[in-house]
Amino acid sequence: MKIKLLVTFFVLIWISLIVRVFHLSVQSNEHYEILSQRNSLKIELSPPVRGEILDRNQEPIAINELGFKIALAPHLTKGKDIQLLKNEVAYLLSMIPTLDGKKIIKTYKQQDSYYNHNFIDVVDFVPHETMIPLYALMNLRETIKISPSPKRLYPYNSVASHLIGYVARANQKEIEGNPLLQLLGHIGKSGIEKYYNTYLQGVAGERHIKVNAQNVEIEELSHSATQENHNLTLNLDMRLQEYIGTAFKGNVGAIVVMDTNGAIYAAGSFPEYDLNSFVEGVSSEEWNYLINSVDAPFTNKIINGLYPPGSTIKSGMGLLYITSGVLNENSTVNCTGTFRLGNRSFRCWNTHGHRDVSIHKAITQSCDDYFYKGSLQVGIERMSRGMIRMGLGEKTNIDLPNEFIGTVPSREWKREKFKQPWYRGETLNTSIGQGDFLTTPMQIARFTALMATGKLPIPHIAYKIGSKMVEPKPQEVLTAIEKSKLPIIQEAMRAVCNEKGGTASSHISARFPIAGKTGTAQTSGIAQNVKNRLDEQSMEYLKRSHAWFTTYGPADSPQFIVTVLIEHGGHGGEAAGGIVSGIYNKLDDLGYIKR
Repeated sequence: MKIKLLVTFFVLIWISLIVRVFHLSVQSNEHYEILSQRNSLKIELSPPVRGEILDRNQEPIAINELGFKIALAPHLTKGKDIQLLKNEVAYLLSMIPTLDGKKIIKTYKQQDSYYNHNFIDVVDFVPHETMIPLYALMNLRETIKISPSPKRLYPYNSVASHLIGYVARANQKEIEGNPLLQLLGHIGKSGIEKYYNTYLQGVAGERHIKVNAQNVEIEELSHSATQENHNLTLNLDMRLQEYIGTAFKGNVGAIVVMDTNGAIYAAGSFPEYDLNSFVEGVSSEEWNYLINSVDAPFTNKIINGLYPPGSTIKSGMGLLYITSGVLNENSTVNCTGTFRLGNRSFRCWNTHGHRDVSIHKAITQSCDDYFYKGSLQVGIERMSRGMIRMGLGEKTNIDLPNEFIGTVPSREWKREKFKQPWYRGETLNTSIGQGDFLTTPMQIARFTALMATGKLPIPHIAYKIGSKMVEPKPQEVLTAIEKSKLPIIQEAMRAVCNEKGGTASSHISARFPIAGKTGTAQTSGIAQNVKNRLDEQSMEYLKRSHAWFTTYGPADSPQFIVTVLIEHGGHGGEAAGGIVSGIYNKLDDLGYIKR
């Protein structure tokens, strides 16, 4: 009996050993083969060169300056002994004295470990002319690896900075979302550089190689080239872009120059800032200025600046009025300079009143009283829905990141945001673009294009992505009756700039007739007991109204939209008429106006 048990015991042991051997040699073969390949096969990535950004005339806007990066071999530190590392750093400093030795040591120690067998980047960029005389000698050193490393360069420095944007070192979160950044190191942080980053950065090349236990290459198994030359051509004309910067000098605000199909030929948010400062890291002093200055130079006012639109929206509001079924183009009001609602007086800018006012005069001379009284008949819901349909209170979908939406007030909006009821006085304020009404300059430019052509374009800065044209289709948003009545509004907008009494007519010097609408957007309220308001230039700067002037031209064959906002500039026509006229004349000089 004991012998049988002993035999059975040995048989079971042998069976279990056989099963285990079968499992290891047959069933787990694929698993261990993969592990073996991981130990012997290695993938080396080669970074693509970032695509260049060009203007419509192929003038370079963002390019790559040729240079090199320096990497040191791993494991130059053993515990607390960093003498090998210090020796290498001393050698680097003997060759290139301008390098920062302390920074190199700190960077190296942060990345060195027993598990890292790759060279460690310690110097991001050495100019081509500096490295070339030293390249052959330094490359002989086994502990040093020198690789091409282009650096982003913006030849125009601050011109169009808010549109172009900049690249800077990627943070950990960005690297986790885009593994290629581990290789590239830099990513588009704002503007076009950020919006089109995936395209511009290209695709890395790959080398599949076999290595031995010492991580020494034995054989190249396969190779794929980098995908680069991902150039981006913009609609911008840098000649025009430089001109608007000069024309706007000394002011704070924004300009948009766009054709009626939405192509942005020039646009600026002022003040601007030097893009090259951000490539290697902006100084703390400059950064503090950018984020703390009262003029907000770091804010892209074109799409992130929210301002009361003031009278610029009266053209679209007037179109809603005369197609409402309540009012028409022949409806008139008697403007006496003040409209009383409850215990509050709502003033017209003309304290003496405009007397009998129809839609033409209301837009031409910007009569507030017409819009006050009309709003109570048309109603806030119809007004609000109409303004949103015309592109306000929603994104324009321009190819820039982080665009703001703005606010078109309504009963529902106020109830959701503040849990408060709507008052009739708020309807009056909304009718003239005041109160809680907020828009961006880009929205107003797009809105003006709608008044000019009857179609709502999608603004776009990119002209071609590689060889593919960017041509978003304008939207049809007007009703049939609105389209039929639009010429009435267009004639009034023409009169604003050309008819005696028009709010901009005495400030226009364009070579051909243009059409538009001025706006003076209050930034501070006026007490009810104030009879005569101070002249804008007599007020403290930050209490002055924002000056708007949004236009299209030529008036009889609309081709371009020019929208100007000057923060605390006062009256729109007076502050911006000369700037707008100069831009149209420059467009004519450059051959863009077809007459």
